[in-house]
Amino acid sequence: MIVGIGSDLIDIRRIEKTLERFGERFTMRVFTEIERTKSDRRAMRAASYAKRFAAKEACSKALGSGIRMGVAWREMGVVNLRSGQPTMHLSGGARARLDALIPAGYAASIHLTMTDDHPLAQAFVVIEAVPEEVQREHQAALVAR
Repeated sequence: MIVGIGSDLIDIRRIEKTLERFGERFTMRVFTEIERTKSDRRAMRAASYAKRFAAKEACSKALGSGIRMGVAWREMGVVNLRSGQPTMHLSGGARARLDALIPAGYAASIHLTMTDDHPLAQAFVVIEAVPEEVQREHQAALVAR
């Protein structure tokens, strides 16, 4: 069952200006180490950061909290599954908010898609509650591959 949906659209030029003005102060405040490492290696660095910023905004909307209610920027990070598919890793207050949304006997699955076409970057997040036994079967199938 779907328990949250969020989307965000951002102008990459806004992130370019923020990176120029605040640099590491901005990236250290908002992005996880994994996100910084990945984005700093990209030729289109600002676009990479913009997509991840949009993903955080979309995720906070799917959580129903925004960047408040105990949810902080670095508690939501874009990570990639072995397949390369992006998803969100949540910790701290963001994880607590997610856990509050998921009914007993269910596990959370966060679906994420990101794209950019200069000057815009976009992200879309769907948070799904999946019965725990279905989640275990899915995980076992992935390991068997």
